[in-house]
Amino acid sequence: MKFICNVEINVPIDRVIELFDNPDNLKEWQDGFISFEHLSGTPGEPGAKSLLKYKHGKREMELIETITVKNLPEEFSGTYEHKHMENSIKCSFISLSSNKTRLDYHIDYFKFKSFMPRLMAFLSPGIYKKYTQKWLDQFKAFAEKSA
Repeated sequence: MKFICNVEINVPIDRVIELFDNPDNLKEWQDGFISFEHLSGTPGEPGAKSLLKYKHGKREMELIETITVKNLPEEFSGTYEHKHMENSIKCSFISLSSNKTRLDYHIDYFKFKSFMPRLMAFLSPGIYKKYTQKWLDQFKAFAEKSA
């Protein structure tokens, strides 16, 4: 399952990238974010692995992020492994003007390891896109407040 989400942010591209590229800021725009722990590789660079923890309702969720490409502003890509699914994200930053940046997210849920996520993707694929767009909108609000 593939989809694209994007948001226009009223902040210069360099500042948007600075805010995006700092894992300490995840708590500011990702609902349920608990922690970020570097596991291996050079932090923030291709090959680096990190453990991301989130709380959704009463459940905790863990993801292993592996950075695959970091060529900012053109691309930041990674894979995200969860016990029930795997996905990849390609982020691109486009300067629209001196004070406006578009952030594009290309998402590919390429592996469902259990029945329930597979069923949700089949019956209600929009839920994944809606959640991703919510995070992008929250990043926009955070970036514009922090500019």
